Amino acid sequence: MLSNPKPRTPLHSREISFNGFAREDGLWDIEAHLKDTKSHPFTTGSRTWTPGEAIHDMWIRVTVNKELVIQAIEVSMDAHPHPECPEVVPPMDALIGARLGKGWRKTIETHLGGIQGCTHLRDLLNNLATAAFQSIPGALFHPDEKKPPLYLGKCKSWDFDGPVVMRVYPQFYQWKE
Repeated sequence: MLSNPKPRTPLHSREISFNGFAREDGLWDIEAHLKDTKSHPFTTGSRTWTPGEAIHDMWIRVTVNKELVIQAIEVSMDAHPHPECPEVVPPMDALIGARLGKGWRKTIETHLGGIQGCTHLRDLLNNLATAAFQSIPGALFHPDEKKPPLYLGKCKSWDFDGPVVMRVYPQFYQWKE
């Protein structure tokens, strides 16, 4: 827990959530939600939002198979600051057929970078892959494989030379490619 802060005034709140679901048809849905609110009246263009009213309220649902290949994508912008914002929804279909995993951020940037997409939706997509990895059993590692799970060597706890890998994946302890 953080320490008690100095006296301050709240300005902005962003809530982000990710949820993973196993579907009856053998696919998985990964959903992402982003909601921005202000604690004071906020104006863009000719519109003013009241305190606590969502300025951004955006959803993404990505359906993937066991290889983490996107089968379908759905986007909803329940709240957005500009009438042009929803124009970024149709280009999201370019991600169908892409695979969550190595190169995912580059794929997002290629298809939805700059003015082709929305900063907020790209932020959700960047982190959606991690939610998929956490949701789908065996998505990153199959016990009969000779290669280590993709997350080994990507953070302090999963250091190939560390005690966690030694305990959990002793076959990959001190792994060198």
